Amino acid sequence: MLSAGLPYPLGATVRDGGVNFAVVSERATALELCLFDAQGHEQRIALAECSDGVWHGLLAGAAAGLVYGYRGYGPYDPDRGNRFNPNKLLLDPYAREIVGRFDWSDLHFGHQRGHPDEHASFDQRDNAASALKARVAAPLPALAHGAGGARVAAADRVLYELHVKGFSRSNSALPEALRGTYAGLAHDASLAHLRSLGVTTLSLQPVHYTLPEQRLFNAGLTNYWGYNTIGFFCPDPRLSSRPNDPSAIRAEFRAMVERLHEAGFEVVLDVVYNHTAEGDQRGPTLSFRGLDHSLYYRLVADDRARCEDWTGCGNTINAPHPRVAQLVLDSLRYWVTEMGVDGFRFDLAPILGRGSFAFDPRAAFFSTLSQDPALAGALLIAEPWDVATDGYQLGRFPGRWMEWNDRYRDGVRRFWLQRGVSRGEFARRLAGSSDRFHHGARLPCASVNYVASHDGFTLTDLVSYNYKHNHANGEGNRDGHATNFSTNCGVEGASSDAAINALRARYKRALLATVLLSQGTPMLLAGDEFGRTQRGNNNAYCQDNEITWLDWNHADGELLNYVQQLLALRRAYQHLRVNRWLAEKAQDSGTPAVGWLRPDGHAMTVEDWNNEMRHCLGVLGGIDVRLLALFNAEPAPVPFTLPSGAWTIELDSSTAKQSPRSVSEVVRIPEFAVLLLSQRSA
Repeated sequence: MLSAGLPYPLGATVRDGGVNFAVVSERATALELCLFDAQGHEQRIALAECSDGVWHGLLAGAAAGLVYGYRGYGPYDPDRGNRFNPNKLLLDPYAREIVGRFDWSDLHFGHQRGHPDEHASFDQRDNAASALKARVAAPLPALAHGAGGARVAAADRVLYELHVKGFSRSNSALPEALRGTYAGLAHDASLAHLRSLGVTTLSLQPVHYTLPEQRLFNAGLTNYWGYNTIGFFCPDPRLSSRPNDPSAIRAEFRAMVERLHEAGFEVVLDVVYNHTAEGDQRGPTLSFRGLDHSLYYRLVADDRARCEDWTGCGNTINAPHPRVAQLVLDSLRYWVTEMGVDGFRFDLAPILGRGSFAFDPRAAFFSTLSQDPALAGALLIAEPWDVATDGYQLGRFPGRWMEWNDRYRDGVRRFWLQRGVSRGEFARRLAGSSDRFHHGARLPCASVNYVASHDGFTLTDLVSYNYKHNHANGEGNRDGHATNFSTNCGVEGASSDAAINALRARYKRALLATVLLSQGTPMLLAGDEFGRTQRGNNNAYCQDNEITWLDWNHADGELLNYVQQLLALRRAYQHLRVNRWLAEKAQDSGTPAVGWLRPDGHAMTVEDWNNEMRHCLGVLGGIDVRLLALFNAEPAPVPFTLPSGAWTIELDSSTAKQSPRSVSEVVRIPEFAVLLLSQRSA
């Protein structure tokens, strides 16, 4: 028996002796709740109550484990943005558990594919037998360590970007059944590596329920990265050790988060609230499109048959709509309060801040998010660009946000690998990119500093390839960035030449030292600490194989040890972890004074800063200990006159094995190297 129930919370909720169903559709003329038994037989029940665009009902006696979907009735008029088709079973946007296996059958399309008037055609075939369905989830017990939120001081945070499957899939130290899974990431062998490395915060590539694009499916590939979400409340089964049991998938994910917390790590999810897996107007009708296409998606103003594509993925979610913003916020709240995660990295984040078109850092979504008590402690990281006009918004997000800084990435790459920027530009990146972030109440840790991420060359490939090699993706090598500011050091790809390999190793150590000695929030790409390669593929989004899985059997132990020492140095010296803007004169006890030096020991002048022929400089500062970081990107050693007194070389990136030694007066900086020197007060 279905009674009126309540219009909140949205989704399927076990309560009041049954299950309450609530789903949003403002333009539907009717909605049916469809229930399925173990044999797949369907029972349809009309949702008779609609309150402010929410259709709802309470099914007495129902319980967790019930499989269900929806059917939406209303106008099928693509020219006006309406695509209701009750022949297509619809997935609940709030589904906590999803069952079934999606197969890209033509049955899932609301229009007739191949019809002469495909645009306006209507498909009358029923797809329920093969459609994805939701399953009512049981309430979860309280989190052992409480809701998620920041657990590490901003200045101490070191991000480590990883793919759950790729991280452990090839690690023979794990049981075979756990490799490449949530449980595998939480395994003792994984934790031992992460602890020894010294990172603090794991940034996981998408774990929401995702689907591969049809082109990839037909080519025998998949969307390995997972940036194609259909279930914003459901952990992806492909990353679980028990992929056929939705309840076990949720439990495994929660257990992973709690185990990572116990080990001292923060957990950040890469989330895709900018588009869905339904694609453009030619895509399938799986959930949002059949519930209320013009509510959930932005449509072209003068041609509402077409989706706006500000994401490059076919559609763009209608973030300004209150119900769509509610969906995003409810999803974020769920992952923090019920699954325990500590924050989010938002893919193509400007989409969430666009009103009718223009980006606004004071957009309603940002304001609402900032006032949500459940999300008050969550880490927020923006990918600060999308593909719309005026899509580049680096430095414009609200003060609490961190942002991926591609200006840092490109400036540091060019300084070391191509000598294509001045010392002034390099120094700006070292000092937290103040040109982008020093405004309002923002602090240096807003800048996420990196030279390699999932999107682009790995660190090893950055110094091994001049060109991308993406042929395996099936797009004629047209995909991926063409401008990488990389170098192959004389040979494209792997080399047996000892001199070339030594130069590549030297570059990698210098780049890593730069990232970890810079002001801001450093980020490492998983596997870069031991020489991971993708064989020159700089857009390996569809490669679920050895190209993207970390190769633990061929790890570079020397490089790993070097990175461990670098991170230990960062922890040892407070000056390397100051989240205050640097100045030539100390403003207070928490803001150290710094000096920028040229090789003769004198202060840099305006002419020195703009001289693009020289690529050697030093930065002097310190709180309790004076530190001098020296950077030489020139192809020959450079003598550097030191400030008076005795100094100890703590780091010399020209070699993998570190051995502190004392120097005074003049130090010889090897070519393509970073030195870090310390001087303790008497």
